[in-house]
Amino acid sequence: MPINKYYYAIGRRKTATVIIKMFKGKQAEQPITVNGLPINVYWPTEAAKTVYQEPFKTTNTLSRFTATATAKGSGKNGQLGAFVLAAARALEKFDPKLRPVLKKRGLLTRDQRQKERRKPGLAQKARAKKQSPKR
Repeated sequence: MPINKYYYAIGRRKTATVIIKMFKGKQAEQPITVNGLPINVYWPTEAAKTVYQEPFKTTNTLSRFTATATAKGSGKNGQLGAFVLAAARALEKFDPKLRPVLKKRGLLTRDQRQKERRKPGLAQKARAKKQSPKR
């Protein structure tokens, strides 16, 4: 009985977290799935397609892997960024020689920008001051 070895990685962006299990195999046989949906259904736009394929195109492994991913939190755009980071980390675990290529393209860098929290005593936004009366 063959053991399906997979490469596990976690990617984060804003408040989104993506957990990916990447298997060796053809994408034509089994497409990459995110939350149980094919990736081209979960992120249907062409712009999103170019973003989520970037780690695979950079390393010339576009059709060599299939994966299952679980995305939680944030919105679709934040989850997309988290997926790219997770895929790049999984590719690095597959072959550590790919690290310089992925690092040069900035695919292994976690984008830590998050919405700033609202401080007490201020107006509605994080930095908005209350208006003072003039008279």
